[in-house]
This record gives sequence, C-alpha cells and structure tokens, in this order.
Amino acid sequence: MKPRSLRRRATAAIAAVAAIAALTATQAQAQTQAAPAQDVVTPATKFYVDPHSKAAGQALVDLRNGDFANAANMARLASWPQADWFTEGTPAEVRVEVNRLVRKARWVDRTPVLVAYNVPGRDCTQYSSGGAASSAAYRQWIDAFAAGIGDDKAVVVVEPDGLALLPKDCGPTVDPTGELTATRIADLEYAVRTLKAKPRTAVYLDAGNVLWRSVGDMAQRLLDAGIEHSDGFALNVSNTHPTDHNARYGTWIAKCMWFATEGPEYARGHADWCATQYYSPAAPNDGAPGNAVDSADPTTWRWTDAWFDQNVGTPATDALHHFVIDTSRNGLGAWTPEPGKYTGDPEIWCNAPGRGLGARPTADTGVPLVDAYLWIKIPGESDGSCTRNTGGTIDPEYGIVDPPAGTWWADQVHSLARNAAPRLTFNR
Repeated sequence: MKPRSLRRRATAAIAAVAAIAALTATQAQAQTQAAPAQDVVTPATKFYVDPHSKAAGQALVDLRNGDFANAANMARLASWPQADWFTEGTPAEVRVEVNRLVRKARWVDRTPVLVAYNVPGRDCTQYSSGGAASSAAYRQWIDAFAAGIGDDKAVVVVEPDGLALLPKDCGPTVDPTGELTATRIADLEYAVRTLKAKPRTAVYLDAGNVLWRSVGDMAQRLLDAGIEHSDGFALNVSNTHPTDHNARYGTWIAKCMWFATEGPEYARGHADWCATQYYSPAAPNDGAPGNAVDSADPTTWRWTDAWFDQNVGTPATDALHHFVIDTSRNGLGAWTPEPGKYTGDPEIWCNAPGRGLGARPTADTGVPLVDAYLWIKIPGESDGSCTRNTGGTIDPEYGIVDPPAGTWWADQVHSLARNAAPRLTFNR
C-alpha cells in the first residue's frame, strides 16, 4: 500500500474513533428540563448511545493494531444506540445497574433500551440457558429492575424467547403437567405489569420471529401473558429475518389479537382461527402453484393478507397493539445453508455467517404499527457455540468452536459492519 493511501486511511480511522469521544458531548447538548409523563416512544424519541460500548472499545483495539478500515467501521457502529442486557445478579445488584444506566441516559436526555432476560428455565437449557432460581426469586428481581428505573424514561424488552419457547416447548418430558408453563406465563405477566407501572417506561413483550410460532399461536400467548398491560411486543430479537417480513407478521398478530378480543362476537377467544404465515383459509389450497401459503415464499402471503382483509378489515391503528423490530443483524436477510450440507437442524439463527447490520435504530419508522427499529441483540456478541447439529464441537461455518453466548467476537462484528445494509455511516 502506498504511504499516502496508508496515511489517508489512518487519518480517517483516527477521526472516526475521535468521534466516539464526541458522543457524550453531543448528547449532553440535547439535555433539557425533564418533561412530564408522556408516551415514551414517539417518532421524535432519541435512544441512548453508550460512549463506552464494546464496539467503541473494539475501535481502539483495531486502531492500535493498525487495522484502520475496521477501526473506522467500529467507530461508526459505536455511534448507534444498542440495548443493554440484564441477565443475572441479585435484586440489589440489578437495581443499582439499571439505575446507573437510566441516570446516564437522563443526563443527556435520551431514552435507554434495556432487556430483562432472567426468567427461570430460559432457553430450554440451550446456549443461553440460565435464569432466576425460582418464580419468587424472579419476581423479586423484576421488582428491583423496576425500582432501578424509577420515574426515568426507559424502553424494556421483556424476556427474549420467553414466550415463544415455553417450558412445554422444550420437550415432552420437561413439563408434563403444564405447571411450569403456567408459571412462566404468570411470571411474564407479572414482569409486564410491574415494569409498566413505572410512569415513563415502555414495555414490549418478546414474541419470537416471523418463521417461528404461527400467528394465532403467538397472538394467544401474548394475550395470556398480559399484552394488554404493555406497549406492545418485540420481534426478531437476535435473529436475521428481513424487517418487512417481520412487519407483516407483527401486523397479522396485532390484527389477530383484535379479532379474538374486540372483533365479531363469534370470534371472541378464537385467535386460533386467524390465517397465518403457514396457512390461510382464503387461499384456494387446491395444489396449484401459488394457491396456498408458503412460509418461505412471501409472494404467497397475499392469501394471509386476504383473510385479514375479509375478516378483520382495518381497525384504527390506536386499537391495535404496536411492536418493535430488532434490525441489528438482518441487513442481508436470513442465512440459507447450501442444500444438503446439513442433515440435521442447521441452526440458521445461530451466528449466521455472512450477515450484515440492518436498518439503523430509530423511532421514526414510517410504519404505523412499528414503534421502533432497535438493535436489541448487541452486534458482535456470540449466540453460543453453534454446532449445526453435527455432533461435534466445531462450527463448520467458521471452522472453530464459536465463543459462548454473549461473548464478544471481533471477527463477527467486523463482518457485520462490512456487510451492513444500508452501508454503515456515522450517527449524526
């Protein structure tokens, strides 16, 4: 590389890294007198950026290593808001940690995004297993979490996968009586109610993603878990499905919940009647190509839209539950492995290779039911030591043992930033 080109890259990287240091000052300029209690998330909402994020630290590491291209990309990444996850600790510890974050955000008049992820038996003992020791312990932890927020502004995403992966879904021997599942649903409702009791907290209960639970199934789970006490639900957390696919799925769920609770009298209690991403009664379903819903072919989802048009119509936006979408890693959409490469589940969600950062975090989505695009999964944190169900410990896609869930992975975050769609720029 020519010396002049090297100097240009170094100068650009140093400038980008220096911009991280300006984040605190930039946010501080926006500080204003505290507003009275109001909707937490509006199109004008600005989310909190941590100037000491892992991406900011990676930018400095890359700069010291002379990796100017990646240093610049990490500085750009660090300028965008990301969620903070709370996954363990005593009630006293989580209260202090949550309060520390919301105070930092208050000082610069920004809204922090927090994730509560500590429900007992989370993740069916898989890569992100753990959680509180009991329902009673979890509720004490949630009480402390809410106390840490106090009267400050906050957005809380409640228990990723907690509702889509209930104990009854973990296997036939895990919850034969249904007691664990009933407790999980009650715990989630407790979390929603407790957090939403805070005057300036927006609460979104996780609802999986577009290619997981059917529309009616997820709608009923949300209703059972007290969605009416929340601001809505969250989709695509830690996943890579396209934003527009999740927006469509979320709209169907919102309409399905309305159909089963506020719609025609005959439909009350029947979320199971709703058309889904897998089947629609409005389709001919006669075996002809395109005449049935195929979850892998969004062009066939018109049949699901048709069912909702015929049976639900167009309820007012304010009458439907809203939602947020995690766009942290879905810029290039979901990963599809080569046909025949894996005989078992290829775990397309787990450290999916070749993905990119997606739409930038914003509360101004232009989509009536979508309150925000958020980076809920922290770009660069591993999903776990994925094996693609090969029976070994090596991830065939990377040729290594992937880092444990939640561990920072520099190579992955560099790839996500390079592949960002739209192209990664600095947050101004």
